Parts: sequence; C-alpha cells; structure tokens
Amino acid sequence: MGPDWSRAGYFETAKAKDVSADIRTAIMAGKLVAVSGPVGVGKTAMLKQLQQKIVSEKKVIYARSLSIDKPRVVLPALMTALFLDIAGDPDMKVPTQAERRERLLQEAIKAAKKPVVLFIDEAHDLHGNTLNGLKRLMELADAGGGTLSVVLVGHPRLQNDLRRATMEEIGHRTTRIEIEGPGDGTRSFLDWLLKQCLTDGTKADDVITSEARNFPAEKLNTPLQIAEHLNRAFTDTFRMGGDQVTVDIVRETISAGFDDLDARLARIGYSPKSLAEQFDLTQAEARRFLKGKLDTDRTTEPGDIMRQAGLPI
Repeated sequence: MGPDWSRAGYFETAKAKDVSADIRTAIMAGKLVAVSGPVGVGKTAMLKQLQQKIVSEKKVIYARSLSIDKPRVVLPALMTALFLDIAGDPDMKVPTQAERRERLLQEAIKAAKKPVVLFIDEAHDLHGNTLNGLKRLMELADAGGGTLSVVLVGHPRLQNDLRRATMEEIGHRTTRIEIEGPGDGTRSFLDWLLKQCLTDGTKADDVITSEARNFPAEKLNTPLQIAEHLNRAFTDTFRMGGDQVTVDIVRETISAGFDDLDARLARIGYSPKSLAEQFDLTQAEARRFLKGKLDTDRTTEPGDIMRQAGLPI
C-alpha cells in the first residue's frame, strides 16, 4: 500500500506566508476577512498554522464556531462562541435576553484589552442575515472600545456571494483573500510529499518514475487532488504486484468526469441547490444545466449570468 499522505505535515509556500501575514494584519486591525479557496487547496492546513501562532503569541484572543450545520447558524450561536472563548470557560452560562447579552459581550471584548478574532469555517453556507449581523456585532465592539475581527473561511462561492448587489453592505467592508493551489510549484509540492512519506533510504525514483510524477503535476491543481491520486496509483501498483508506479497507472487514476462542469463547480462550492437559489432555476434545471442537457432556449441565459457572477464555466 502507499504511504500515509495525511501525516506529511504542512507545505508552506512563499505565497502562503504572505497570505498568512495579510490575515494577521487584518485581524489586528479589527477587520472582517473572507478567506476562500477550492476544495483541497490547503485552507485548513494554512489556517491551522495561523491559529496556532495566534494562540502561542497570546496577542489576540482566539475564538471559533464549532457549529456544524452552518445554514442554520444564527448570530446568537456565534455570540455564544465568543462568550465561551473570551471567558475560557466552556460551562459559562450565556445570557439569552438580547439587550443584556449584547451589552455584556461588548463589555467582555473591551475588558479583554486585546483584539478578539472569531474564525468561522464553511462560511459560504451562512445566511446573508447572519453575515450582516456579524458586521453589526463588530461595530458594537468598536463602539464599546474593544476590537473584534471575524475571519470567514469558505469556498470561492463565498467571494462571489459577497460581490452580489444584495450583499453590498457587508461586501464592500470585507477584506477578501483568495488561496490558490501550488501553481508552478506543484511538482515541488509533489516531490516534498514523497520525501515526507517515503521511508528513510527510499528514493522517489525507486518507487515512481519521473514521468509519473510529472503527469499529476501538470493535470492536478490542489494538494488534496495530488495526494489522492498518488494514493490510488500506489495502491493499484501494489495490487498488481508492481515495484514502481508508472505514468500509465497514474493516468488511469484520473476518473471519468474529473474535469466535467459539475465536478469543477462542486470544488468551489456550487451544488445544484446553491445554483438554483442564486440563478433562478429549479434544482432539476440546475442538474440538467450541469450535464449540458438544459433546454436550448434556456442554456445561454443561465450560462451568461453565471459567467458574469464569476463562475468558471
């Protein structure tokens, strides 16, 4: 079987360092930050490193929302997360009466005497009203003499949603940061991954040909894709009794439909449901559109609107 790619660690590029520095600067300034990137691009790994630095430096109070069902998360739940993490007491009884809760939170942020940052993952699923509420909550903290910043983390759909006219109130006040894949450094990432995971004394050339390493570096875009396809290639090689992964084996790991429209849009956060909600389609129409089967007289209009919204179609 192949190596355990999940234990490789964190591959930090120069661009990732710059992005991390930009986020930290925005946090200290009490900004609303939207960090986005496609599935598997490395958002979680980069932000985990950043959060660990924030906690170790003790210059900022770090809070996070652990709620899983993001579409149902409302502002009071996020305020509860702030109360619990500012107090450092998971058993704290959080006020439920709105006016008292807001006043006490304002006092708690001021009393912290350092910036407070709230991280929210999967933020592309938050309702627009919740996002606008977060802006008002930051204004509340500022009016009370404290500093609250919010870091929204999600798929590229988050950035597109913030550009919509209906989100102008919050979109124009948001620092938007996009995380991209390794790009020209994809082969470097692949070689680093192999070095981290192969046993001591084993060279990459011993187990996978140079051509086989070039192929995923040219065809794949994210660390997750590369790790997944390397895992498939090593597994297939082992099952066939081979000693070395070849380019033909790697090529076979690229599944049919890998680059189809529905797959590409899913990686940036667009399901048939989200397409239907944003572009005035039924979910059935959205599914047909993704498969190129929408009625001819309707195909052009949704496609044009989606491109104007920034979707890569």
